Amino acid sequence: MEYIYNENKKGAPVFVLLHGTGGTETDLLPLASALNPEYNVLSIRGNVKENGMNRYFRRLGEGNYDWEDLEFRGKELYEFIARKAHEYDFKLEDVIFVGFSNGSNIAIQLMLQQEGEFKKAMLFAPLYPTDLERKHDFSDVKVFLSLGKGDPIVPESESERVIKLFEDRNADVTTVWVNGHTLPQEALIAGKEWLNQ
Repeated sequence: MEYIYNENKKGAPVFVLLHGTGGTETDLLPLASALNPEYNVLSIRGNVKENGMNRYFRRLGEGNYDWEDLEFRGKELYEFIARKAHEYDFKLEDVIFVGFSNGSNIAIQLMLQQEGEFKKAMLFAPLYPTDLERKHDFSDVKVFLSLGKGDPIVPESESERVIKLFEDRNADVTTVWVNGHTLPQEALIAGKEWLNQ
C-alpha cells in the first residue's frame, strides 16, 4: 500500500488519514495539520480501483457495498496499520481515524472488526448502509461525525443510521451537520474543538 508517515512529535497521537473515492494519500494532509500540527500522521492510499479512482473497498453501485470485499479489505488495512504501528513505534489506541466519505466507511469497518483496538475517530460524510445484529461495546470510544444535509450520496436517513450505530453501542458521539457531501470550514472548526476537549 502507498502511504506517507510523518512524525511530528515523539509519542503524540497518530492521525490515520483515509481519503474519499478518487483521492490519494496527500488529500487530507492539510486537514491533519489544521486539526493539530503536532500529531503524527499515517496517510494511506486506497488500493482498490474503480474506473481508475482509488478506493478502500469495492462497491456494486452507489451506496451498494460488496460486503465480502469490505470485510477482506478491512482485515488487510488493519494488518497494514498494525505493521506500521510496530515499525514506527506507536500504539493502536493512540490512533485517531480521520476519514472522508469512502475513508470514513472503511474506518467504521475497522472499528467494528477490531473491537476495542481503536478509541477515536473523526468521520466526515460517512455511510454504513446495513443494520448490525451484533452489539459491540464502544463505551470507551469517542467519535466525531460530520454529516450532510442535502447530501446527494448519503441520504439523511443513512446519516442517522451511522449516528445510531455508534450511540447504540454506547460510544461518546459528537455530531455536526453541514451542507452536502463536503468537508467545509465549519466541520474543521467543530472537529478541532472536539479534539481539544
